[in-house]
Amino acid sequence: MASAVIEFASNTLTSLFHVLTLSAFRPLAPPSSDTNTRIKNTMVNIVIVGGSFSAMGTAHRILQKAAKTPGIADVKVTLVSRDSHFYWNLAATRATVQGKISDEQIFRSIPEGFAKYGSDKFQFVLGSATGVDVQGKNLTVAARTTEGGIEEISVAYNVLILATGTHTKVDSPYKSRGTTEDTKEALHQLQARVKDAKTIVVAGAGPTGVELAGEIADGYGSSKKVILLTGSATVLNGYTSRMITNATKYLGILGVEIRPSSIVETTNALPDGKTEVVFATGQKLTTDVYIPTYGVVPNSSYLPADMLDERSFINVDDSLVVKGAKDVYAIGEVSNCEPMNFMSLEAQSKHMANNAILIASGKPTLPYKKNSVKMIGVCVSKNYATGHFNSIPLPSFLLIRLRKVYFMDWLPGRVDGSGY
Repeated sequence: MASAVIEFASNTLTSLFHVLTLSAFRPLAPPSSDTNTRIKNTMVNIVIVGGSFSAMGTAHRILQKAAKTPGIADVKVTLVSRDSHFYWNLAATRATVQGKISDEQIFRSIPEGFAKYGSDKFQFVLGSATGVDVQGKNLTVAARTTEGGIEEISVAYNVLILATGTHTKVDSPYKSRGTTEDTKEALHQLQARVKDAKTIVVAGAGPTGVELAGEIADGYGSSKKVILLTGSATVLNGYTSRMITNATKYLGILGVEIRPSSIVETTNALPDGKTEVVFATGQKLTTDVYIPTYGVVPNSSYLPADMLDERSFINVDDSLVVKGAKDVYAIGEVSNCEPMNFMSLEAQSKHMANNAILIASGKPTLPYKKNSVKMIGVCVSKNYATGHFNSIPLPSFLLIRLRKVYFMDWLPGRVDGSGY
């Protein structure tokens, strides 16, 4: 009986999560006064820059909606990505423990995922955006050639969607390192260093830091000393008191040493390969491996300063249009629209796809309604988890069941489009 109740509760939560992230039942907002170009009875070239969650989801959604919408212009999507493979970095913390997760489980070819649409509907460009000509409607790309070189090309667009995401302030494999090859290499190097280490310091006790410390401690047990540094008084600063209490308890069970109010001033590489961590207090700590998990930087260096805010995130209006740039949109982590989480990524992607179809239909676009749903789950190893849905605490056993493989079972569908 108990197992049946657990199964029912788990399935209910999973269904709720799918409805919240994938449903099409959200009421439409009133039409926008946006004056972007409307195109009828012509080819609409939609160029999307990026190769992660927002970009991939939006590309698939546009192509699928275009195929089902009668009476619209022909639509072709060009996806420009510096990564050849989609990286399921949600599972990167567990992948840090060598042997837990293979490359094949978290990296999937982007071109193969879109092959079914045909070259008349989809084009993939492997390269990095280097500039945008808003007046001429051209994106400049440093494209990688089959010989391994770089060739500057120009990609014309009717609609440009920027979904280039962010990167970590310091080198780590928890975001793309610039190419799929570089990301894999960074992950493999960290796996080897962690395996050989006796002492590991994880700096930053947000969700990534807490999950990483828990995964390493769980994967290697007492053979390694894991220290988690937090600049505040607690882990998961800013989250609910229940999450803080639970995460602290679970980390303690796993043997992780939490050091509160530990602000890192600088780090020094030592001749023996170790790292010296210098704190704001002047105290020092030597460790075999130092892994910072705090701070991201928007991937927006290819854009002029007048498109960016003071933190270099892309300035957008309430329709996700880049301010001062006609027919250019920005979604996901690179935009300054709203605090970003998976729910917001999904909401913006769905909205952008809907607006792209409206443009191809010659209809006014709709303003974006910011995501109000707040759902967070933090896995502290495979055995413990904590989180909440809006103000409702979520039981650990449900989160463990929902996130037991960090949603890696979603990866195939996210790459080939069957998961949208």
